[in-house]
Amino acid sequence: MKKNTFAEKVYAVVKAIPKGKYMTYQEVARRAGSPRAYRAVGNILSKNWDPAIPCHRVVRSDGTPGGYNRGASRKVTLLQSEQAIRSR
Repeated sequence: MKKNTFAEKVYAVVKAIPKGKYMTYQEVARRAGSPRAYRAVGNILSKNWDPAIPCHRVVRSDGTPGGYNRGASRKVTLLQSEQAIRSR
């Protein structure tokens, strides 16, 4: 029986974030089974190019958007278009 890797668990958690909502890197790490691995979550998501995994819906614990492999401004635009965050 094959075990899911941490990356697979992260992708599954992120894929389940509904449109208009977001989750912190720390919350994703906790739900994936490794609460202190929030930096690893960011590293994993930085390599994601699958549009079915909405990694733009993962933000920093302080509420700021954080990084995005398609550009931070694109992340903010996507979150605003989904009404997950307000325009500034």
